[in-house]
Amino acid sequence: MSVVYLCIVVFLLCLAVFDLFVGVSNDAVNFLQSAIGARVAKFRTVLIVASAGVIIGAIMASGMMDVARHGIMTPSYYTFEEVMTIFLAVMVADVLILDIFNSLGMPTSTTVSLVFELLGGSFAIAAIKTLKSPDLTLGNLLNSDQALKTIGAIFASVAIAFLFGCIVMWIARVVFTFNYKKHLRYTVAIFGGIAFTTLAYFIFFKGLAKSPYLPDSLKDYVKENTQMLLLYTFVVSTIVMEIMHLLKIDIFKFTVLMGTFALAMAFAGNDLVNFIGVPLAGLSSYQDYSMNAHGAAPDSFLMTSLMESAKTPPFYLLLAGIIMIVAMATSKKAKNVIKTSVDLSRQDKGDEMFGSIGAARALVRYTRYCSDFIKQYTPKFIRRWTDSRFNKEEVILADDKAAFDMVRAAVNLVLSAMLITIGTNFTIPLSTTYVTFMVAMGSSLADRAWSRESAVYRVTGVLSVIGGWFLTAAVAFVTCGAISLLMFYGGIIVKVAFILLVIYMLIRSQKQFSKKKEAEDKEADNFRLMMRTRDAELVWEMLRKDAKRLQADVVTFALNEFNTIINSLAEEKVGTLRKAKKNLKDEQETLKKYRRRDMLALKRCPEEIAIERNTWFHLCMNSDQQFIYCLKRMLEPIKEHVDNNFNPLPKDYVAEFTPLSRKIDGLMKMSEDCIDTDNYDNYREILDEADACKDELSTLRQKHLYRMQEQGNNDDMKINLIYLNVIQESQEFLTHIAACTQPVHALMCKFS
Repeated sequence: MSVVYLCIVVFLLCLAVFDLFVGVSNDAVNFLQSAIGARVAKFRTVLIVASAGVIIGAIMASGMMDVARHGIMTPSYYTFEEVMTIFLAVMVADVLILDIFNSLGMPTSTTVSLVFELLGGSFAIAAIKTLKSPDLTLGNLLNSDQALKTIGAIFASVAIAFLFGCIVMWIARVVFTFNYKKHLRYTVAIFGGIAFTTLAYFIFFKGLAKSPYLPDSLKDYVKENTQMLLLYTFVVSTIVMEIMHLLKIDIFKFTVLMGTFALAMAFAGNDLVNFIGVPLAGLSSYQDYSMNAHGAAPDSFLMTSLMESAKTPPFYLLLAGIIMIVAMATSKKAKNVIKTSVDLSRQDKGDEMFGSIGAARALVRYTRYCSDFIKQYTPKFIRRWTDSRFNKEEVILADDKAAFDMVRAAVNLVLSAMLITIGTNFTIPLSTTYVTFMVAMGSSLADRAWSRESAVYRVTGVLSVIGGWFLTAAVAFVTCGAISLLMFYGGIIVKVAFILLVIYMLIRSQKQFSKKKEAEDKEADNFRLMMRTRDAELVWEMLRKDAKRLQADVVTFALNEFNTIINSLAEEKVGTLRKAKKNLKDEQETLKKYRRRDMLALKRCPEEIAIERNTWFHLCMNSDQQFIYCLKRMLEPIKEHVDNNFNPLPKDYVAEFTPLSRKIDGLMKMSEDCIDTDNYDNYREILDEADACKDELSTLRQKHLYRMQEQGNNDDMKINLIYLNVIQESQEFLTHIAACTQPVHALMCKFS
């Protein structure tokens, strides 16, 4: 039996390494986004600074390991078998949730996952124990006070981070303006001094002063003289910042790099428990059982040792820090995952990643009403002066690829590091993702980066991310609780089955992610290149090729869905029809996104070309939408009919429509070939054949109307109406072939 638990511990440690790689790819880049978004230095330089912070933070992270040991449950009431069941269930649930959320493209948080998985697993086992032993209560088995404190702090950090991000960024912008280099003489040294003192207090005075590696005499001295040390730190750092400014050293760049170091350190100290806390707690449990059980069964040996604070060997912490650094430097996902936060907080226009939802629209509308109300009672001279401090035309960016300036980057980093370090010092595992994301959103709102044209999309993005976090909590609790129960009653067999399932999902997830990421990166690179290229002629050439590719893809999609709908009607495949409905909805959202993206690119084309080809460009987009509308009108009644198990399509109807369906298929393929090859020599032939096919459909429609008139059976009326709708929408479908091909032909022609 001991060998089985040793294998479980080894598996937990392997998952810890996996979690470090995946977790850093998802979370650690949160402390890179400000430096990279503002382009303060090369990626290599930013990575070196962050790596130093990660190493120091990891070594000092030992105290946070207590969250996994006894922060949620009271292990002195749990046996070795129960504790190992909970720990294994937590890691299995963590992988499953991460895989599911990534597959659905939904945001998640490793901190929330860990806390609620521990809570869910501990609650499930605790419920079983209370049923078996009436003397025990949930209050005995769960560390409810600490759990509520942790959960409350995590969710309170969302509002606190957003609010402080708004306030601090507004003050900073009023002081420095967007043309901040004109307003540095008397303020930049004070700003740098405040930033350094703030970070020094929460990291060095509060963080390192609690480190087990410092002598007690030094800790006592820091504790007794904190206020004096803070005053000295502020005075000295302000003087140093002024000297650096006189030496032409960019204080904001220095502050951003210093903040990157601080936030990386806070991240490693706070989030390392998310990745290795549970596996190391499992290792500690196994070591305690092996040395002290003296023949006791796993289901009777109590884990009182976990009540003690963790004494994690520095080697483990250092190794974890090194793995995190390697993940940051080598993971392609780590280099791209910051796109969401940077995109939602950027200063300029671009591709909006999210659509709009009712809650976002209502929130934006209510906020605008409140803003208008406040403006009515604000003196005009104050409004004019404030507006002059927010003149975005004077913004100073490091280069044309920067998403925002260094003032906002500095505020984001210093404030995020401060909030996370506060939580770490109180042994509360705040979500780094929550804090950094919400500070960035609050600062971008205060910085007037959300115009009326983009506000609803960005608020939707924020609500979507927050909603994903809350959903993570519920899913983590329920999933881990259910897995714990299955493992508890299923024993070793179920545990091994879950281990094999996790291994399979890890392999499958990696393959799927690689394929998806390759396709997404190609599309995103094309758009970014169009938005950053200064040569207007080159932008037009890229836009033409992008429009042609999109049109060919839409034609292929429309043809596949048309055939799917017709075949599913004939064969009564309701599952395929449901999938077709989802595909049409997704394609419609994709086309909206592409329309906005390409319109932004069209504005960067030469003016004479943009004006002349604008009409054809819109016709292309409209024809794409019309294909979708036509297919949706065809699909809806068919899906309802098949889903209700009404009479099937008669075989003679299928036989008479099949030749026309094949002609439509051939015409669409010819149209697709024209667009793909840029050869429109047979364009007129396609139109003529389409018209002839429409005439045949008209004849068939007339024939079917006579047939319906002759039939008196009401049971046949429903399927007759469905068939009539198919004929009519097929005619409409053919009409859009011309509307699709002709505009592309016009766009592909060289401009003269």
